[in-house]
Amino acid sequence: MAYDERLARFRQAHLNPFDKASEPPQERPDGGDPDPGQRLDPPSGDPGSALDLGLAEDHFSRPVGLILASDVQQLRQAIEECKRLILALPEHSEQQKDAVVRLIHLRLKLQELKDPSEDEPNIRVVLEHRFYKEKSKSVKQMCDKCSTIIWGLIQTWYTCTGCYYRCHSKCLPLVSKPCVRAKVSHQAEYQLSICPESGLDSQDYRCAECRAPVSLRGVPSEARQCDYTGLYYCSSCHWNDLAVVPARAIHNWDFEPRKVSRCSMRYLALMVSRPVLKLREINPLLFNYVEELVEIRKLRQDILLMKPYFITCKEAMEARLLLQLQDRQHFVENDEMYSLQDLIDIEAGRLSCSLTEIHTLFAKHIKLDCERCQAKGFVCELCKEGDVLFPFDSHTSVCTDCSAVFHRDCYYDNSTTCPKCARLSLRKQSLFQDSTMEAEP
Repeated sequence: MAYDERLARFRQAHLNPFDKASEPPQERPDGGDPDPGQRLDPPSGDPGSALDLGLAEDHFSRPVGLILASDVQQLRQAIEECKRLILALPEHSEQQKDAVVRLIHLRLKLQELKDPSEDEPNIRVVLEHRFYKEKSKSVKQMCDKCSTIIWGLIQTWYTCTGCYYRCHSKCLPLVSKPCVRAKVSHQAEYQLSICPESGLDSQDYRCAECRAPVSLRGVPSEARQCDYTGLYYCSSCHWNDLAVVPARAIHNWDFEPRKVSRCSMRYLALMVSRPVLKLREINPLLFNYVEELVEIRKLRQDILLMKPYFITCKEAMEARLLLQLQDRQHFVENDEMYSLQDLIDIEAGRLSCSLTEIHTLFAKHIKLDCERCQAKGFVCELCKEGDVLFPFDSHTSVCTDCSAVFHRDCYYDNSTTCPKCARLSLRKQSLFQDSTMEAEP
């Protein structure tokens, strides 16, 4: 019988791939009864003998009722038979293409029986991980537990919302690594020693995380060093991911990505925007060699001087000017703390440009756009000349005691005390004398 005719009949009949019933007997050409012993199916050696392997069955439909072990076994047998058929058919032929499609359908059906996604809960909590079931079917990811590909089309997988740990549904019970988010919440600080290596022998020649045997010769598993912790890991815990190491950035101003373990990479990714680096204490000499740091520090100090104007200005509050720095909230709180992302952006030149634009916008509101803010300016009491002064102007100096603003040249040329400080001192003395006289009988 022709292949196309047989294929069309099977598709119309919706035959089950596990139904072993043979075709109805055909009449003999001479009009006699059909031979009961005659097999009308093609012989097993004929490539057409495997055409019954689910040509018309809907392999994407879920099984109804209980899933029996025999169903999985029969599917595996059908898959093996389909593989042999593909090898036996002529290459690039239509028959071979149809056999490949059947093989894909059978494998999808087998995977669906082994990994039923509909019954999986949406949220799973394991070792402080909060896993959510992913719905994306087109994104290809790697499982952090078994280090194999997650085929989203046919496999259920979960992602931790805290540390973005990904794994198959079947790997969830095997997860042994606690969520890195918990470590960041309890102990938000960096390892500030450059690759503090202690030697593989101090780890008993085992992975620092999963304790699997490792060696530098790669037997039984290759030992890979993490440049952040200095420890050695196996290939399952260290995927040669690249990340900027904070210790090298702070001490050497080196931002070249280095190889780190999976755990270190997730930790650094969660910490990258946290302002936990106090550069003046860790490496104060860095400001002598990196001019961009000095510029950023001056801009941050000016922004802190502008902040009181915005807090008391109704127009600034309505315009929410301070939200221009919502991604770097620490810039409106102090001028000492930096995040690793700040240093990366400073080295790349991005932070200086963006912060200068924000500084210009803030100064324009105070000095030009808002009359209330202009009224809070200062006049130099030493020379009593010039325009209205503001503490963030580049040519001014601010008294550390009373916060009065003067021209820089006037402030340093004047050998006497600050006029405002002297006036406040006289006022305090007069008030003290008045209170003393009233207390006398």
